[in-house]
Amino acid sequence: MTSTSSERATRLSDAIATRIEQRILEGTLKPGDRLPSERELAASLGVSRPSVREAIHRLVAKGLLHTRERGGTQVTDRLAAHFTDPWVQMLAGHPDVHRDMLEFRALLESQAAYWAADRCTDVDIQLLDAAHATLQAQYDGAPLDECVDADLRFHQAIAETSHNVLVSHLCASLMKVSHGHISDNLRALHPRPHRWEQLRGQHRDIWLAIRERRPEDAARATRAHIDFVRQSMEENALAQERRAVALRRSANATLPEHE
Repeated sequence: MTSTSSERATRLSDAIATRIEQRILEGTLKPGDRLPSERELAASLGVSRPSVREAIHRLVAKGLLHTRERGGTQVTDRLAAHFTDPWVQMLAGHPDVHRDMLEFRALLESQAAYWAADRCTDVDIQLLDAAHATLQAQYDGAPLDECVDADLRFHQAIAETSHNVLVSHLCASLMKVSHGHISDNLRALHPRPHRWEQLRGQHRDIWLAIRERRPEDAARATRAHIDFVRQSMEENALAQERRAVALRRSANATLPEHE
């Protein structure tokens, strides 16, 4: 029994959709990335434009892509959105959950670093070198927001080097959830040169352990880094509470006495 042209076209569009989906899963295509045009995709894949168009429609229906009028087709953040949205609100209302988040980060990121050191390719090392060089350059005096972005990109590069798609996407989600608190922590450390240099050194230790393919050292350096972050956040919270108490005392001392 022979296949109809319609069935062959459906199988082809399914195969194209699978290839694009794989690029999203592995992080080659990231949320916000714009896909090449239908013509360019068709030429690179050696297929017809209608087949590419149908594949894109399938991924739009899945929520992995979305199209904009005159803006092309972009990758959505659906893989992370259902995880991050409720947790961002939860963390805002329950600061104590940060300790649990850091514990989970230590678990996940240390394993990511271990696998990165064990599985990295020469291309991975080049990408990680670039992410680390950018981070170090930003630490030398860039605006704080740029330091935060470079910090997040460095950790995400490690997650992607682990060659585990779930680790990569979970790490990306965690970075989004904890972005504000990472920013607050860096803001508190920035005016303290000794602590700032400690942070720089921790990133260097992780980077070297991965590029020299020392899995145990990479995991250990990552756990030490997360522990440093936890201690810094606790110190910052305590300092803020002391300041708040001092301000309340100061305000009380200036109140007029009742006759």
